[in-house]
Amino acid sequence: MKHQINIGFETEVADEQAVRELVETCAGRVLASEQVDFDAEIDVTVVDADTIRQMNAEYRDKDAVTDVLSFPMYEFYNGVPQEELEADPGTGCVMLGDMILCYTRACEQAEQFGHSPARECGYLTTHSVLHLLGYDHERNEEDTKLMRGKEEDNLSFLGLTRDA
Repeated sequence: MKHQINIGFETEVADEQAVRELVETCAGRVLASEQVDFDAEIDVTVVDADTIRQMNAEYRDKDAVTDVLSFPMYEFYNGVPQEELEADPGTGCVMLGDMILCYTRACEQAEQFGHSPARECGYLTTHSVLHLLGYDHERNEEDTKLMRGKEEDNLSFLGLTRDA
């Protein structure tokens, strides 16, 4: 499959190329592990705390800084599409949705949790792509366990463990 991960930066990051490669790798790994058998596209925007706070307030009625927001284009349930998917005629890809990553919040959380910013950004990317595929840790306890297991499996595969 030829997956397309489009990444835009609306804030400065320490090493833009490293973040770009990390997000592409993590998103690609989730799509592979979920056996997404069509060309998929995801738009990722890296933003600052003010921008994600505004978006969180507007779209989720939560006036607080968060780490990542996911905006799915289609309805999935635990990796299974619940509606017909349509590929863009120009790209041949199915747009799964948008991911908004707050890099500053990710760095703060990495310090808080005692691991690297790369591990935190990798976790947030993995988490968001799973949301785009219909996984939800807030639905019920069983789905929380399923999603958390998939997050850890993907991060372990990539060597992004909690001590990394």
